[in-house]
Amino acid sequence: MTYLQTMMEQISGIQVTDILDILVVALLIYLMLPIFRSTGTARIAWVVVVVVVVASLASLLELHTLSFILSQLLAVGLVAIVVLFQPELRRMLDHVSSIKVKELLGMQKGTQEMVHVISQTVSACEVMSRERVGALIVFARDNRLEEYFKTGTVLDAQLSEQLIRNVFFPKASLHDGAMIVRDGRVAAAGCVLPLSNSKHLHADLGTRHRAGVGMSEASDAVVVIVSEETGVISVAVGGVLKRHLAPQTLERLLNNELCPEDPEEKVPFGERLQRTVAALKEKIKGGDDHEK
Repeated sequence: MTYLQTMMEQISGIQVTDILDILVVALLIYLMLPIFRSTGTARIAWVVVVVVVVASLASLLELHTLSFILSQLLAVGLVAIVVLFQPELRRMLDHVSSIKVKELLGMQKGTQEMVHVISQTVSACEVMSRERVGALIVFARDNRLEEYFKTGTVLDAQLSEQLIRNVFFPKASLHDGAMIVRDGRVAAAGCVLPLSNSKHLHADLGTRHRAGVGMSEASDAVVVIVSEETGVISVAVGGVLKRHLAPQTLERLLNNELCPEDPEEKVPFGERLQRTVAALKEKIKGGDDHEK
């Protein structure tokens, strides 16, 4: 009973600045969560969590020697993390710096526009698969992939079936690299991607497939691959390669990954923020009524 009374006193003492503090923290968490979809940044998070947990347990159990070692480790830990996880940290900073005001307000590109982009991509892949033309198309999501633009040619062009087929035409100068699609536009082409070192990939898969899987391991991108030798269409997501996809399956998969049917995503962030404030006010009001 005393615990409930203390809790109600604390709730009734909440001020506007406290609500603002909670909202700012919630906003930061909302913006940072997509970063940890990447396998690389997830490693950083696990390292930090493990060190903090072990340090807390050592202090709680009064393990003085371990506490001393961890304190020295934490003293140089920041420098060590910067050195060991430089690529991942660069991707994290790239993601944070690329956050746009229109995204925070819920004014993102319409689903209908992305559906058109996907339709054009599937049509191009169907033709290239039939003609045995190799292709490597990267759809950037939260990770903006700007570090890979410098390895290719920046285009910033409207995506179409004809453009995709022209870029990957065997005699075209950009056909050997990857095309990066961002925000529904062709951002760059002829880009060099990191190769996967996974031992689970079949030995008969070439550089194009290993680059596609490597890109999906290093970021949250969705990568479409068309084999030049067999014409097989594949998709790599999160380090997992799905092969032998029919055009209809490819279209359905891209729609699920790039246009998720999440009702909460359709609500602008400003409206979700208002709902949070209203809910907090209701809780505070309910606490006051209960105290009376």
